[in-house]
Amino acid sequence: MIRYLFFDLDGTLTDPKEGITKSVAYALDKVCGIQVDDLDTLTAYIGPPLVTGFMENHGVDRETALKCQDAYRERFRVVGLFENRLFPEMPGLLADLKAQGYVLCTATSKPQDFAVRILDHFNLSQYFTLISGATMDGTISTKLQVIEHTLAQLGHPDRDSVLMIGDRRHDIEGAHAAQVRAVGVLFGFGSREELERAGADAIAPTIGDLPAVIAGFAD
Repeated sequence: MIRYLFFDLDGTLTDPKEGITKSVAYALDKVCGIQVDDLDTLTAYIGPPLVTGFMENHGVDRETALKCQDAYRERFRVVGLFENRLFPEMPGLLADLKAQGYVLCTATSKPQDFAVRILDHFNLSQYFTLISGATMDGTISTKLQVIEHTLAQLGHPDRDSVLMIGDRRHDIEGAHAAQVRAVGVLFGFGSREELERAGADAIAPTIGDLPAVIAGFAD
């Protein structure tokens, strides 16, 4: 029976497109001299760890990707954090799930410090027992590492009692690597094809569909 709900942040709790893509564009220009006019071409950066994103999407080596990450954070920590939009139905969903007895946690590849500031800004922190994320120094960065760290902070609950909820393949793959089931959501930035290929245990097209999808794991 599911007791713990692990939520991704970007594309799952909020829409961070403006802040992330503008900060990525800033970093690419500063470090690589690459100017990006169409920010929509940078949405692939929403979800995965940043270093991975720079390496996969722009073909840079790890050293350059780390420099890009530093430049990204220069802008993001001051401006980009709040170039963000709350999904309107999300506060009601979180309140209902908490009232039903679920323990809500985040498990985000975004640095934990940034995650706390964003959730505080949108008044969402009140719903979460634990806000867990990556570390600034990169020792915890992948989704698997974040999920394992979150489980450890909770005292290692039975993994069958945990459900990961996210919008990208990294959420699904990281959860399964941790032997945790995962729901893919379609209101973020991952496609149904991406989530199904990653092996999502269920898919919720809308925020309104999530309660029934979550309840389905009790059967």
